[in-house]
Amino acid sequence: MLTVRELLRDLDVAVLAGEANLDAPVRWVHISELADPTPWLSGGELLLTTGLTVDTPEAERDYIHRLADHGLAGLGFGTGFGHATVPEAMLQAAAERDFPLLEIPYDTPFIAVTEKAFARLVNEQYALLQRSIAVQERLQRIVLSERGLDAIASALATLIGGATIVFDGRGEPQARHSFRRELPDDALEALGAEVRERARRTEARGFVPSHPELAPRALALPVAGAETTGLPQAWLVAIKDSGGLSEFDRVVLHQAVTVVALELLRRHVASSTERRLAGDVLSELVAGTITGADLTRRLEPFGLGGRLTAVVMTPPARTGGRGTVLGSIDATEAALTAALRDEAVSGLVATSGSHVCALLPGFDDDELFELGRRLLERLVARLGAAPAVGVGRAVPAGDARRSYHEARCALEARTLGAAGHANGNGTAARATIATYRDLGSFQLLLSLQDSDALRLFCESLLGPIESGEGHYGGELMRSLEAFIECNGQWEAAARRLYCHRHTLRYRIRKIEELTGRDLASARDRIEFWLALRGRELVH
Repeated sequence: MLTVRELLRDLDVAVLAGEANLDAPVRWVHISELADPTPWLSGGELLLTTGLTVDTPEAERDYIHRLADHGLAGLGFGTGFGHATVPEAMLQAAAERDFPLLEIPYDTPFIAVTEKAFARLVNEQYALLQRSIAVQERLQRIVLSERGLDAIASALATLIGGATIVFDGRGEPQARHSFRRELPDDALEALGAEVRERARRTEARGFVPSHPELAPRALALPVAGAETTGLPQAWLVAIKDSGGLSEFDRVVLHQAVTVVALELLRRHVASSTERRLAGDVLSELVAGTITGADLTRRLEPFGLGGRLTAVVMTPPARTGGRGTVLGSIDATEAALTAALRDEAVSGLVATSGSHVCALLPGFDDDELFELGRRLLERLVARLGAAPAVGVGRAVPAGDARRSYHEARCALEARTLGAAGHANGNGTAARATIATYRDLGSFQLLLSLQDSDALRLFCESLLGPIESGEGHYGGELMRSLEAFIECNGQWEAAARRLYCHRHTLRYRIRKIEELTGRDLASARDRIEFWLALRGRELVH
């Protein structure tokens, strides 16, 4: 770092005032004869002038005070032009402010000062560039080695000598690391609150935290996202352990913003790829196109082998101006993925229609129900309400379709009120979870997989509808399923089908005419539900 003292070394320049501040850093050297050059200066410069426009004692005093107030490193006054010596008023003002005032004699040209300063500053910038390139390469290697945000935060903390925190766009800490000085919890909460407030105001510029203990030594920078909203996807905050952030620290932090963005992009791509692969496996599992050894092999990359259990859930229902509606399936999937990660449980999570499904290692019943209770608590904390959950029994990985259908049937049986047929084996731990044990006599349906009896049962109820569809093109069957899944609620079923409720009523009447059944009857609805689920098993 170039200082006034180092700049004057080997130069024929006299120091007339401000000796105590000769170690002030010099950011640049500027020459100006304006009476007020401060609008064109940003602070930290050493100003050179001959004082041609400063010709009264009052103007000379104001000139010194103005430069000192603006944070300049000092003033080099060239004598032998407009002034034979440095004016006394300037000397007095500089002494009052302890502001470095230098006398540059006529035979020492300003170019001698500027050349020496620029050579030193260029060398410093080159060294800074080399160091910053090395830092950038180090941080990029962390991303390429997939060590995650924690490793990036740790490296940054060491580089700047302070604490680093990565917040998501909502102000929740995603990674944090300290160097020697731990960040107090109240300061961390204050930082998160400030990020949340800026998100609320849709502000996306870097800022100095307002916390009084952090402001002199902290900086928060936005990490831009791919979305067109312009809001940051994350924030990188650095707090120096002692002193203010140096120029090198600031360069490193601006480089780190790009590295954090790359890491978040890598995580997003990896997550999207895993979700797509998980969705493909689940679709084939549900359709029955992959079973046995092939299914077992496809599940191994997800950490599943031996025995597994299926969990099926629907988003929590919310009551609003349009009645009761289901929450976001994407939010439910994300919440379940996060809850499993918090529980350190590997598995496959994907969506299937209006359900979120997870295939988990095959715990025994007590462990599974305890895990389910903890997962529900985490889901409620993240979603604000409890989703409906069904759990199948532990089966060999190649028979995962059986556990999936048990979980879905248990979930839908409870929704339809069929859980009243449960065999009474429920426990308090499973009070909000439907399990295969709650199916009671409905387990007979699942035991008939791929049997002629099950196929005949399904065809006897659904065959008249399929053969009578005609110009409806499958709308009757889709309307039946939506009506039953919504437990006979006209508005909810119509919304799911994107049709008017009167259109749905017409279709349901047509189904009743074709089948001779009454869908106002809970018993008939349950039999249709059994047939629809059974058709999935034999197709």
